[in-house]
Amino acid sequence: MRLPLIAFILTLASPAAAECYADYKAKQDDPLRLAYGVAQVPDSACDPGAAKNELAPRLQAGGWTLLDVMGVFGPEGLAERKDRAGEFFLRY
Repeated sequence: MRLPLIAFILTLASPAAAECYADYKAKQDDPLRLAYGVAQVPDSACDPGAAKNELAPRLQAGGWTLLDVMGVFGPEGLAERKDRAGEFFLRY
């Protein structure tokens, strides 16, 4: 019955999934509205280029056009961006 013990040890040894977030700028036309927001993205999209590909369809579904991904960061950067993002904090 060593198999359950080995599985348990391997579970403990596996790295925890990191959290990744991106801050972005988006717009709506007619009338023009600009927004700054913060969104969680999968670990596989934790670089600005991949985050753009992840966020563009999400924002488009909400009637927004992605202008730019300003950067990606971990959970340590959330607090400093929350007030600035306002209603767009973790919305998309």
